[in-house]
Amino acid sequence: MPPFNDGPIISVRMHMDMSVKIGGQPEVIRRVTKIYARLLIAGFALSPAFLIAYLYLFQDPGLKFEDHLFHEIAIAAATLEGIFVTYVSWRCYLSSGEPLLRWLTLGFLGFTLIYALHGVFTGMAHHNIWLFLLYGPASRLAMAILLLIGLLSFNQEPDAPEQRINPRPWRIWIAAFLLTDIAVAFIAYSAIAGSPAVRLTMEGGALFFSAVNIILMLAGRIRSPLMTIFGISIVLFGLSSLAFILGKPWNHMWWLAHAIFAGGFFFLSYGIIQAFHTTRSFSSIYNQEEMVNRLAMAMVRTESALQELQHSNRMLEHLASTDPLTGASNRRHFIERVDAEIARSRRDNLSFSLLALDLDNFKAINDHYGHQVGDEVLQGFVQKCLEEIRPYDSVARMGGEEFMVLLPQATLEVAVAIGERIRSATENAVFDSIVMPKVILTVSIGVSQFGRDGNTIDTIFRAADERLYRAKDQGRNCVITT
Repeated sequence: MPPFNDGPIISVRMHMDMSVKIGGQPEVIRRVTKIYARLLIAGFALSPAFLIAYLYLFQDPGLKFEDHLFHEIAIAAATLEGIFVTYVSWRCYLSSGEPLLRWLTLGFLGFTLIYALHGVFTGMAHHNIWLFLLYGPASRLAMAILLLIGLLSFNQEPDAPEQRINPRPWRIWIAAFLLTDIAVAFIAYSAIAGSPAVRLTMEGGALFFSAVNIILMLAGRIRSPLMTIFGISIVLFGLSSLAFILGKPWNHMWWLAHAIFAGGFFFLSYGIIQAFHTTRSFSSIYNQEEMVNRLAMAMVRTESALQELQHSNRMLEHLASTDPLTGASNRRHFIERVDAEIARSRRDNLSFSLLALDLDNFKAINDHYGHQVGDEVLQGFVQKCLEEIRPYDSVARMGGEEFMVLLPQATLEVAVAIGERIRSATENAVFDSIVMPKVILTVSIGVSQFGRDGNTIDTIFRAADERLYRAKDQGRNCVITT
């Protein structure tokens, strides 16, 4: 196997080393930049708090913007977006089965089904302000609770496929949201509707559950990219509830609260879309450092797999071209080598020769001593051939005790000399065997030369075979060229 290529690892290490050299104190810089990044995220998430404080301290109570049509259009747009994001979240959940995505889907669905009536009853603002007003905090409270449950399910085992497509739980939740709509309408027409505690309980509850959500995220050190988006959105939802508590219908604080909540809704929707276009999971998106490390490891594994595949291919090629007993080339591979040599000889006007070899009386060795001894003799004979031929010559077992040797760029005289070396080495060798310690062996050889004896593979093979038979007829243990 070729040496393992750790190029991808070296590339990653070089990148890290360069970072170390540029900074002078890389660990300090790394820590400072991480702290700075977290401060940026916190500052971005909390930036609406400055606007809330500004309006709370300097807002003119008499300034209001009451436009029912604008409000209805905004709520209609929010409802359509809520339906779309609910569907995308549900598709992600069906794909990954992640419990967090199930609760996110329910959070979007519950908010949409409840919040839509906030827009539908805009025209009721002058007749029953609570029928118009209470659906907003009710929708935010429901969403805050469901998002908190979703966070508690973070990194749990995926739901089973049959559980994901079971419609019954979804129908139950839709029924619960519709019952919430009816309950809010009942409260709006009840005697307690005008009590500040009703609206404060709903809006304060949404703020409370959002705060618990953030505390749990910080305590659990949940910092994956999409969960960071989740956390920022929760902060914005909480700040919007605070603005709603401080504001009054149609004043600037009230509109600011809508804008802050819309920002959180858009941001969380963006996270859902990112999940849909990547892993279909809300917790398995990696930050840049993790991506670099995973990419490097994937490249290393790929490189290792490729090298294993190349090694396996070479092994298969070797097995496909080699006689399994002797290690010599097999007939198919030898013919391919001869064809290639013929093409080269025609192109460069060169010649080459062939040796056809047959072990004398080999059948008697098998009959008297058994096939185990015969196999050991064949292996020993191939080793003798390899010792006597040139490094770029090749030996092939054509079948049984028949062999051939390809001698590139060898004239008939050179081929005869090599054939004599093989014959002499075989005659003088003693092939040791476990069963029969001393086996004497001789070989008959026929020689042909490309060009002199023919210009095709058939003609030179036939010439070598015919001369091999003559060597047998003339008493064996000899090299014949005519």
